[in-house]
Amino acid sequence: MKRLDGKVALVTGAVGGIGTAIVDVFLAEGARVIICDVRADAVAERVAALRALGASVAAAAADITDHAALKSAVDAAVAELGAVDVVVANASTPGHRAETMAATTPAGFREDTANNLAGQFNTVDVVIDGMKAKRSGAIVIVGSVNGLAVFGNPAYSAAKAGLISLTRSMAVEYGPFNIRANMVCPGTVRTPAWIRRVERKPDIFDNLKKWYPLGRVAEPADVARVVAFLASEDAGFVSGVALPVDGGLMAGNRIMTAELTLEPI
Repeated sequence: MKRLDGKVALVTGAVGGIGTAIVDVFLAEGARVIICDVRADAVAERVAALRALGASVAAAAADITDHAALKSAVDAAVAELGAVDVVVANASTPGHRAETMAATTPAGFREDTANNLAGQFNTVDVVIDGMKAKRSGAIVIVGSVNGLAVFGNPAYSAAKAGLISLTRSMAVEYGPFNIRANMVCPGTVRTPAWIRRVERKPDIFDNLKKWYPLGRVAEPADVARVVAFLASEDAGFVSGVALPVDGGLMAGNRIMTAELTLEPI
């Protein structure tokens, strides 16, 4: 039996990068998927392509920062596929525009928190009443290791740190409704969101992999498979967790350890 057989899943940021991989993994696990992204043309194209392959999907083109528009789009998709069992709040904007505190402006800070914190609240809020009525559900927030330690991009990172608290609040308050809430915190993932940095430094991924104990940066599927686990009954007693999916990055600094101990690691 597939882990998500018959479940209806809402996935935001579903076109491109990690979102595309999440949709692929969820469909392979038997889910029906509401594909939500701000890019309406890309959503329509993706839905048409998947339906041609026999997948059970519906479109919900909307901006997660616009609660009313998001609710309207998701409600229409729910009428088509059924009530949501799993919500994956994956949509966000990359934190590459303001790399430092000095480069962070009040307007940029507001925009980053709207896209990377308030938007995730909206995503869950538009489906939570249905989950409560069913007295079951799984929420998975896609965050970042930037919410756990300092890796630049202060406004983006502050929003990702806020998501940890939001996830815990949801786990505590929605637990009595048999609704679980968890978060994944990816490290570097090879996605189109890195295009600006790749343009500046084409070998950036090769340079970054030395910081990861597993010796590589992540592929989108590495994150998607963990999201699917947390969404499934295999994680039926897991709630309130912010799980690094980072190849060991947050476990410690291997390079510093070697320099400190004067021993090869």
